[in-house]
Amino acid sequence: MSFYALLRRFGSAGESLAQLPRLGRRGVSAFPRAEAERELAALDRVGASLVCWGEPEYPANLAAVEDAPPLLTVLGDAELLRLPMVALVGARNASANGRRLAHDIAAGLGEAGIVVVSGMARGIDAAGHAGALETGTVAVVAGGADIVYPEENRGLYRALVERGSVVAELPLGTEPQARHFPRRNRIISGMALGVVVVEAAARSGSLITARFALEQGREVFAVPGSPLDPRCRGTNDLLRAGATLTENAADITTQLGPLLHGAAPLPPTARRASRLSFEAPAMPPPAAPEATDGDLSLLVERLGPTPVAVDELVRQCQLSAAAIATLLLDLELAGRIERHPGNLVSLR
Repeated sequence: MSFYALLRRFGSAGESLAQLPRLGRRGVSAFPRAEAERELAALDRVGASLVCWGEPEYPANLAAVEDAPPLLTVLGDAELLRLPMVALVGARNASANGRRLAHDIAAGLGEAGIVVVSGMARGIDAAGHAGALETGTVAVVAGGADIVYPEENRGLYRALVERGSVVAELPLGTEPQARHFPRRNRIISGMALGVVVVEAAARSGSLITARFALEQGREVFAVPGSPLDPRCRGTNDLLRAGATLTENAADITTQLGPLLHGAAPLPPTARRASRLSFEAPAMPPPAAPEATDGDLSLLVERLGPTPVAVDELVRQCQLSAAAIATLLLDLELAGRIERHPGNLVSLR
């Protein structure tokens, strides 16, 4: 995303902002100051705060995720974000037994000093939040932090704001849409040391959270269920795939072990956090190679909706790898290209 692309190129937030006017000729612009001030005033009115990637309050595990949100809006107790967390997710149409298990597991995790993070959905999410409300729980929502969804959880939302925390990646006032939920799920798993799934159908959104957890190097736990209940097919499949069988909070704390009492080991993507700083670097970054508008046109001509290897662009454009990297960054910051795994790019 543009935030990290700018930091990689210029080394600090201050230098990135200073360079934006130069990048403006290629369609890159800063967020309007007046609009930013309006957003800050709105945050102040509802009692919310912003936590930025790189600040001490930003969840350490989430900071290590490749596509961590640059900013989080927080309503409630932001100090909870600094404590060890375990995610608990599951079916919205959960059974009575599933809800009871989620509540009891969350309460047990809370007694062990672990914050429970979930998505404030009906069913398992709501039961997990309720079980950990006295000890610490965080809801990551798919819209703005001031938007209650679903409406039936308004009472839970108020309790979370007063005694827990509500976190959002999107600005205040954003209504949740279907495409927002998978992105919300990667924050839930990213914050946590592990993800517990209690009841999930074969195509449940909870399995998306479990998949993100695996990609992020987190532990995955699953509560077994009856093979006659379709709500348990997804959790049973996770167990077949190697998830830790879970019946109570002790199963989770035993598996996580030393991670609960010290800093979690960060995946390779976390190395970015140690390399980049919001302060000026001790050594100035190397000057970006100059590239002309003609070079940019040459590159755009060879791009299309089908992903192409960056090395192939270097070969066909007969430009240096550094020049191609600079031009691609300009296009990325302008929102004109999309990056894909395997060092591939395509036009949006």
